[in-house]
Amino acid sequence: MFSESVSEEALRQDFETLTVSKRLVRSVSQKLRKKNHRGEGGEEDKVRGVSLKCLTLYGRGGGCKVGADTGEELGDPSYRRRSSASEEGKVYKSICGIEDNNFDCFSYGVREKFWKKNNRKDLDLEESVRNSRMHIFLPDDILEMCLVRLPLTSLMNARLVCKKWRQLTTTPRFLQMRREGSCQKPWLFLFGAVKDGYCSGEIHALDVSQDQWHRISADILRGRFMFSVASMQDDIYIVGGCSSLTNFGRVDRSSFKTHKGVLVFSPLTKSWRKASSMKFARSMPILGISEVCSDFLVIQSHQNRHDRQFPRSRVGGVSDVYEDPHRLSLRRQYRNAFDENGPSLLPNRRSYKFIRQRSEQANMKGCKRFVLIAVGGLGSWDEPLNSGEIYDSLSNKWTEIQKLPIDFGVVCAGVVCNGMFYVCSENDKLAGYDIERGFWIGIQTSAFPPHVHEYYPKLVSCNGSLFLLSVSWCEGDGQIGQRNKAVRKLWELDLMYLTWTEVSVHPDAPMDWNPVFVADRNLIFGVEMFKIFGQVLDFFTVCDVSDVEMNWSHISRNHMAHELDASSCMTKTMAVLHL
Repeated sequence: MFSESVSEEALRQDFETLTVSKRLVRSVSQKLRKKNHRGEGGEEDKVRGVSLKCLTLYGRGGGCKVGADTGEELGDPSYRRRSSASEEGKVYKSICGIEDNNFDCFSYGVREKFWKKNNRKDLDLEESVRNSRMHIFLPDDILEMCLVRLPLTSLMNARLVCKKWRQLTTTPRFLQMRREGSCQKPWLFLFGAVKDGYCSGEIHALDVSQDQWHRISADILRGRFMFSVASMQDDIYIVGGCSSLTNFGRVDRSSFKTHKGVLVFSPLTKSWRKASSMKFARSMPILGISEVCSDFLVIQSHQNRHDRQFPRSRVGGVSDVYEDPHRLSLRRQYRNAFDENGPSLLPNRRSYKFIRQRSEQANMKGCKRFVLIAVGGLGSWDEPLNSGEIYDSLSNKWTEIQKLPIDFGVVCAGVVCNGMFYVCSENDKLAGYDIERGFWIGIQTSAFPPHVHEYYPKLVSCNGSLFLLSVSWCEGDGQIGQRNKAVRKLWELDLMYLTWTEVSVHPDAPMDWNPVFVADRNLIFGVEMFKIFGQVLDFFTVCDVSDVEMNWSHISRNHMAHELDASSCMTKTMAVLHL
């Protein structure tokens, strides 16, 4: 026992002379890390598990003071260092000893630890490349078929995944596939919101299928009001409008500027572009939009200002040209002139000018051409206009059309139905502009639907039929002439016999003086906004004309007009798209 204690005391003295400072160990470990990074001396002797390049340092307590337990960090529990707390004698043991010690080698553990730390970027790069290869294995056509079936909200989120998905979902091919697909749902876009006295320029979009509102920022519309909108395919056209000159952004008509510019908004791509400006500045123009064939002829009218009458009219479904054989022959000459695509057969070559639009784009497969008609509205001096102009999407130009006569009155509503642009006036007159032939036709129906003159009638076209919404007094208690309440009724015009028929009654009381009704496919959407008890309320309704009963129903209980001003009731306008 005495000899063993003497030998241990001698060993302790020898080891103390060989003890190195922490600073020296750190410097040596750094040098060793550089060596291991260059791959010099990284092999281990398999004999007895001893590393040839191991640092022969000793530490108190059965472990290296610098190396610590790196084996545990690497996830290998077999390398857990034994604690010296269970040992009675604080003997010194070699870090690099026999396999029974199970101590982690300083050089090996530190090398792996620092290699992973310094090459983290390389590992991340390899992982990203591995993930990208997973996407490459999915063909673009299959990925395109998956993305085209997503709802619009999910599609917008999918574009944020990567640039490839964004580029793939904004190509003309993808948009055409989505347009022809069966996964489209109706969306309502409400314009003209006024908040805190300013035209915010925000667009409120309603996903009808999900009953969810979305707010779209449109700084380009900030300060602009009293404009009109029309939708075609995937785009919405914003035409005309006003802006204040003294108080920019406010709805102030004391000093304002009337615009003739046209903006185009594409909700699918969230992009804006400018179209050609109108020839005349207009606010609140009556718009009509229609698809035409590729060889459509745009007719520019140079009508004499003193000619205030319609060149043609229809009474009770029979045209008056059949009463006069000469006028019938004249009509045949017009028809033959259009068939031959030449102006030589026209009786007055100065009155009309034919412009044949030719372009390579018209010959492209799948290219659709349409025209946008703007009639009436208020001019730069706030005067009612009876002029009109037509926009050709192929040439991106506006062309003047024949004017409405003065006795027709102020145009208050209009819509395109079966190639005819129907407009009605405040004087309860109805007229139609033949888009293909380029002239107005006065239409006299059997009896115009009765209505309260303070509420202007609204025209909508749905499933090839022409409808009119008007507010009239409802007779009650069987007493003729007893006006107890006002109701809004839906009337349908028989285009053959020109007779109006009541088909439906709107369930809500007509509280809004300026309601907006738009139609798409077999659905008629309506919005009414009014202020009551100091708060602005909005009601959105829909009517399915394919249904025999044609009942109205509310489509949104989530009111979005609480934060809007009462002036939004007069400046609002709406468009519908299937996206």
